[in-house]
Amino acid sequence: MSKLVSFLYKLARTANDIETVASGNPKRIARRLKNKLIGRKIVSKMMRWP
Repeated sequence: MSKLVSFLYKLARTANDIETVASGNPKRIARRLKNKLIGRKIVSKMMRWP
């Protein structure tokens, strides 16, 4: 069941990325990229936190 949920979350995130790029709005694309990078930095720091 957890594999199915993980797959659906990944699918939703990918669909949102595709929708954002397809919109052609440069501000929206930049905001999406910025938030993804910030999110990855936060998660990587949390994983290294003792």
